[in-house]
Amino acid sequence: MPPATIAAADALFEIEVRPSTQPMTRAELRSGLAVFDGMMVTLGDVVTADLLQDFGRPRCKILANFGVGFNHIDTEACRAHGVTVSNTPGAVTDATADVAMTLILMACRRAGEAERLVRAGRWSGWHPTQMLGMHVTGRRLGILGMGRIGQAIARRGHFGFGMDVGYVARSQKDLAFPATRHDSLGDLAAWADILVVAVPASPETHHMVDASVLEAMPSHAVLINIARGDIVEEAALIAALDQGQIAAAGLDVYEFEPKVPQGLLKHENAVLLPHLGTACLDVRESMGAMAVENLRAFFAGEPVPNRVN
Repeated sequence: MPPATIAAADALFEIEVRPSTQPMTRAELRSGLAVFDGMMVTLGDVVTADLLQDFGRPRCKILANFGVGFNHIDTEACRAHGVTVSNTPGAVTDATADVAMTLILMACRRAGEAERLVRAGRWSGWHPTQMLGMHVTGRRLGILGMGRIGQAIARRGHFGFGMDVGYVARSQKDLAFPATRHDSLGDLAAWADILVVAVPASPETHHMVDASVLEAMPSHAVLINIARGDIVEEAALIAALDQGQIAAAGLDVYEFEPKVPQGLLKHENAVLLPHLGTACLDVRESMGAMAVENLRAFFAGEPVPNRVN
């Protein structure tokens, strides 16, 4: 955790800080549920119904998730066992949208491949057809999920790059910029030059971007995922890249993270980042402050600001 987060928590509670950055094991999670009154957890700390089944009401009464996505926590099982779950929305929005734009530019303009060319000493100099990519300005930007992050990406695309914005969402959005809601993800995929996955992970969105969606995309199109890895069917994406169905992909998340399959690593047109979405100190400090405030409010008997269950 950032030092400011630890200091804020230490000012309010008696705390124990794990020295490891690796996800908690099942044994550690089970012990934590029995020993601590509350825990601040991260996306690798998987809390399942079977993990909770040994407890009636564990001593741990709140899991303050350090992050906006909470698909690694079975919130309904937590509710059944008297455990509150909270997250940190808002703090991550702009930083994640910035990484989406980074991936769009890198994938469309072949920046990763180009940088590797230079570092390998294989660049022979400029010529008129050197590493031609896709011009981003004025392109069609399709967004799957028009929540906070989706809207932040759309604003950057429209105002910064003059892009036409299309989206799919459960409801029509009242937006401060022009955008067209499409009837289905298939329609959006067929329309877009760049398709960005920005929908929350849930059982309903698991493998939402599957082979049929990838097949609907134009051959020049680019897929970007800054949401959660399992929303994209990774095997289908690898097959699409193998067969040249799409031009490129830019990923910050992976289906079996942190495992990145060789099928992706081998493709020069796959831009692969190590989950950098919120990797700025001030952003992580804001996330930590929000998580600590959720804990403070809970133990003060106040409404938890960002409760998700």
